[in-house]
Amino acid sequence: MIDRRQLLSLGGLAFPALGWAQAAASAAGRVLVLVELKGGNDGLNTVVPYAHPAYAQLRPSLALKADEVLRLDGALGLHPSLAPLIPMWEKRELAVLLGLGYPQPNLSHFRSIEIWDTASRATEYLDEGWVARAMSAGLRDSARFTTEGVAIGSASLGALTGANAVSLTNPEAFVTQARLVRPAAVQGNAALEHVLRVESGVLQAADGLRGQGAVTLATEFPSHNFGQAVRATCQIVAGQKGKGGVPVFHLTHGSFDTHRGQLGTHANLLKQLAEGLAALKAGLVEAGAWERTLVVTYSEFGRRARQNQSGGTDHGTAAPHFVMGGAVRGGRFIGSMPDLDRLDGNQNLVHTADFRQLYATIARRWWGVNPEPVVRGSFDLLPFLEV
Repeated sequence: MIDRRQLLSLGGLAFPALGWAQAAASAAGRVLVLVELKGGNDGLNTVVPYAHPAYAQLRPSLALKADEVLRLDGALGLHPSLAPLIPMWEKRELAVLLGLGYPQPNLSHFRSIEIWDTASRATEYLDEGWVARAMSAGLRDSARFTTEGVAIGSASLGALTGANAVSLTNPEAFVTQARLVRPAAVQGNAALEHVLRVESGVLQAADGLRGQGAVTLATEFPSHNFGQAVRATCQIVAGQKGKGGVPVFHLTHGSFDTHRGQLGTHANLLKQLAEGLAALKAGLVEAGAWERTLVVTYSEFGRRARQNQSGGTDHGTAAPHFVMGGAVRGGRFIGSMPDLDRLDGNQNLVHTADFRQLYATIARRWWGVNPEPVVRGSFDLLPFLEV
């Protein structure tokens, strides 16, 4: 039998309050997939302002040529590596949120992703992720979730911190080893009781994941790490068949920390991202879950507008992000692009939308819970959902 030390090493677990809860019940079968572009993705070479004269001036060797860009309108286009996303844009299942950021941006990887994960102000420090606060705001009461979230491919729980969630670097190994765990009936002190609660969480999560073994998806998933994380996500969603199961997934891809020689590295990372997201849609369509799944990309920050002397870009501020799914009002941009002629005092882009607007929209429109305790304030919603 597996011992408790081994058990706890299988994954990181964390354990932490009616009108809104009633509304949340209607959203109980919905799935949110958060895709973290780890390292700080260069938004200007992802959603490219190819027609703006300053773009090429700021990036003499990094700027993509106008005839290379996948044009979405007369001003903006996608990096050519993102071609697999074009069918979703044309089918109006993909929208681009422009200029996401926050006041007083922090350019540290660790601190900035902490701000995004906890939905804090730049000047406050919180221990709980924004998804955990959504659970407390009523989402937890809407269904009997197997586990409240699964982070795949990373030990970090990110926005799931504080929720009853599990991180899996290898879902199949987790299920296999969890079969060796047996519930313990030992009465002990407070510390031991905590361990037992964690053990119970592992078993509950494994029960939900174990069903994946019976699911065979015909969808072909990319062999790279992000593609395999997407495969695991689709198998778990297919196995839970809309009966509560796992409501939130956290996937990571990167590193996008492209300080030097950015062109080739960034092109390859975006290619893998687009391949993975296209496969994610295909797998979720096959599983019958595309209409009830919302996919969102995010990153701790964008990159600086001007390229550096090493053919790369340094830590920046605002960036665009993608939202995808059958319920997305896609084929359009939401918000406005930061003005390349009006950079801030550090020559960074000035954000045009607060990232907490994105989370508030998910809380209110996707989950039906009061967004104010989730984002700790009142933020205007963004019009990217049909629901």
